[in-house]
Amino acid sequence: MNVDVLIAGAGPAGLAAAIELRRLGAGRVLVVDREQAAGGVPRHSAHTGYGLRDLRRIMTGPGYARHYAQAAARAGAQIRTQTTVTGWSGPRTVTLTSAGGIETVTAAAVLLTTGCRERPRAARLVPGDRPHGVMTTGELQQRVYLHGQRLPGRALVIGAEHVSFSAMVTLAHAGADVVALVTDQPRQQSYAAFALAAAVRWRARLDGVELADLRTGAVRFVACDTLVFTGDWIPDHELARLAGAEIDPGTRGPAVDTALETSVPSVFAAGNLVHAAETADVAALGGRHAARHLAAALRAAPPRAQRIPVTVTAPLRWISPNAIRVPGPPPPRGRFLLRSEAFRPLARLEVRQGGRVLGTARARLVPERPVHLDAGWMARADPSGGPVRVTLR
Repeated sequence: MNVDVLIAGAGPAGLAAAIELRRLGAGRVLVVDREQAAGGVPRHSAHTGYGLRDLRRIMTGPGYARHYAQAAARAGAQIRTQTTVTGWSGPRTVTLTSAGGIETVTAAAVLLTTGCRERPRAARLVPGDRPHGVMTTGELQQRVYLHGQRLPGRALVIGAEHVSFSAMVTLAHAGADVVALVTDQPRQQSYAAFALAAAVRWRARLDGVELADLRTGAVRFVACDTLVFTGDWIPDHELARLAGAEIDPGTRGPAVDTALETSVPSVFAAGNLVHAAETADVAALGGRHAARHLAAALRAAPPRAQRIPVTVTAPLRWISPNAIRVPGPPPPRGRFLLRSEAFRPLARLEVRQGGRVLGTARARLVPERPVHLDAGWMARADPSGGPVRVTLR
């Protein structure tokens, strides 16, 4: 099969991109997703708060997912669910695997919107077995909202960022009594929680956990029947790696320039694959941004643009996009996204290239919360001046 654009991932970024591509006349657009239905994570996040930035209204997660799936279908995009991209057999040729068999698809351009996932217990180096009752937020939400599972009893949430409170709502919906949120940070990132780190003790069935206070060393046992690990995101970057795309060591997703093109020509990436993890509406706007520049590349086939790397220094963890495209557009929404690994109530960010200061900004740094850096300084970057670095003064 030949298509104009293949989109891997039918979440908000992929579906928003498909709608924009069809609006721009990009031709045949094929969206594939391994899940049973299109819409991504919002379809099993039953709380409200979706759609503010991109749709200018407030919706529930399932309503938001339905809106984008239906709008993409009306726009003329072909959406195939329960279909997985399992490999590459050429620069823009992929293998699709589904219940119907194995198929090869060649596209003029590819957009990767495979999103991100939470690290499970083992990946966080929490020792022990995995008894019944230990899960991530994604698994919890699918169990409760897609399969109607009840989870009566005591529940403990490991994490204290935004998604942790989404997990609390889901647990309450499932009949659980949330006894605590715990975090290894010195204080919460979104809401009140204990300043604790978890060392988990299990038997055949979960009875509870041991919590160690990092400040005093005191250890106490908290009885619970359900344990949910939240946050600690990692991009689903396997397809990007298989394509040979450069992986940014900070975001751990494919490195992209301000047009959201990867290091592989005509392969773009957007959404939480490149900035794990932002809200669904931010991911959708990133998908639209990538679609515009992908469509322009299909129309004009411009020569490969020059890229100026953009990096950060500690306590900043990463920045996205990771390069300036020259010539090229500003990043999505006219701003770069950053993450910090430390609290700083009033930090001064400085953007430098060599010995020159390109710009400064004030920001409040909280781990796992987005930090926005306006892209106005881009015009002062010298294409031959080497990497741009964002530091704290």
